[in-house]
Amino acid sequence: MDRIFGDSSAPILVVINRFRVSEHETAQFAEDSRVALATLAESIGFIDGLIAQSTDEADLRLITTRWINVGSYRRALSRFEVKMSAIPLLSKAVDESSAFEAVQFIANGQTSDVTSGRAADADEIGLGHASAPSVPPIRS
Repeated sequence: MDRIFGDSSAPILVVINRFRVSEHETAQFAEDSRVALATLAESIGFIDGLIAQSTDEADLRLITTRWINVGSYRRALSRFEVKMSAIPLLSKAVDESSAFEAVQFIANGQTSDVTSGRAADADEIGLGHASAPSVPPIRS
């Protein structure tokens, strides 16, 4: 399998952003989403992306992108062009988890599993912890 289907030690990242778009916002959303996706596509590590419309709910739209790894996506979000064109639109997405590691792939009849890159202590680390819960925060 090629890299697009995860033939690597690190899982690819799938980002799924859902949007509620009223009828009067449809044209503006179409324009903004095309610009945002085109800008994201210029980023290193971008694999592909799409804009979709629900077949069941007229006001539900979707932007999905795939990245070679989580770092590529995070670096893309730091680009000035992305901050100016994509972030304003992405900030209007439904408030829910949007980034997912792809840990299993099936293509051409072959299944491939990839080990998650998520740290075992990812839910325990946050502001005030350097690298683990046992590391005391730096006094300011």
